[in-house]
Amino acid sequence: MARKKSVPDMFDVVIAGGGYVGLSLAVALKQGDASLTCAVVDPKPMEDLHKDPRASAIAAAASRMLSQLGIWQKIDGEAQPINEMIVTDSKLRDAVRPVFLTFGGEATEGEPFAHMMPNGVMMPALYKAAKALGVIFFAPGTADSFRSHPDHVELTLEDGALLKSRLLVAADGVRSRLRDLAGIRTVNWDYGQSGIVTTVKHERPHNGRAEEHFLPAGPFAILPLPGNRSSLVWTEKTADADRLVRSDDFTFELELERRFGHHLGTLELDGPRRAYPLGLKLARDFVKPRFALIGDAAHGIHPIAGQGLNLGFKDVAALAEVLVNARRLGQDLGAFDVLERYQRWRRFDTFQMGVVTDVLNRLFSNDNDVLRAVRDFGLGLVDRMPGLKTQFIKEAAGFAGPVPKLLSGEPI
Repeated sequence: MARKKSVPDMFDVVIAGGGYVGLSLAVALKQGDASLTCAVVDPKPMEDLHKDPRASAIAAAASRMLSQLGIWQKIDGEAQPINEMIVTDSKLRDAVRPVFLTFGGEATEGEPFAHMMPNGVMMPALYKAAKALGVIFFAPGTADSFRSHPDHVELTLEDGALLKSRLLVAADGVRSRLRDLAGIRTVNWDYGQSGIVTTVKHERPHNGRAEEHFLPAGPFAILPLPGNRSSLVWTEKTADADRLVRSDDFTFELELERRFGHHLGTLELDGPRRAYPLGLKLARDFVKPRFALIGDAAHGIHPIAGQGLNLGFKDVAALAEVLVNARRLGQDLGAFDVLERYQRWRRFDTFQMGVVTDVLNRLFSNDNDVLRAVRDFGLGLVDRMPGLKTQFIKEAAGFAGPVPKLLSGEPI
């Protein structure tokens, strides 16, 4: 890749990964301190971001952050508020699925605890904002290797280009190459499950209601989108998921209808179907000198609680606050003592969420009648305890624990 005249000899921050985490970090840093020089490296052309057919659950805290960054105001017309959530627990052959748990959809009065947002809307808006703020993009461009020095880090791209920076941030996903090159070990295991992701049209309106049906193979989540459409996250054993994704439309729709039910009328596929292997992967360290992990590179968890993306946004808000504050104090952004503040802020919360999702998946993804009776009793008990339900909503909305300023809707 040819070096442009406008490219500085030394960046303050280089971010490897141009997904929602990498892009939002770039925007947050530049808005926090416009003098910071920032680059984003990603294998995909940024102009193709609108082609992402998936949708994401954006917690209330994350939407506050996106609003503070000037993004939410541009995309909220495409968002679907989640007004209600129900939880059921049944077997696939059961004719009736009793509702054991219901949640109202407000984190605060007039503020839904979450929205569903198409990735093809959110990602281009983040890219345009970053570009307008002066973030430099190397895309398509693939990070190949890096070397740390006492006062900087050198990132080599596959085409031979060399980028120098005071800090390298790896936002390159759960299979992070840079994390492995940094020698950071992980705690990980495979669940033997895959999540099928697709979109459907249905005859009747969903009225903003999200549904999570716990079935023996794993959770089947129906998440409302604008119009009479819903996003599905459908968990199956990996072999079954692969078989379903490869099957013809008739077979897939038949199996889909068995799980979805008929309460929203006739169903029709409205997008591609893909299966993603599910597992738990938690980095033992989030930082090294001049190196930091954020998003899925630091933590890959089960989607059972819908918190994967929002954990990434928490990383962004915390790391941006730490770095901008360090810059104001004249400190070295890549120094380990600076990065350690970010690690202390985020590592325990991440491990806690990883344990919670792991326990929930093991508790609910089975066909054991004894466990079913215990968990159904527990769900029913929670449904009768308004205080506990309020705490769950607070967690789902992203307001639990020490909250960075951006997640509270405040500037850094």
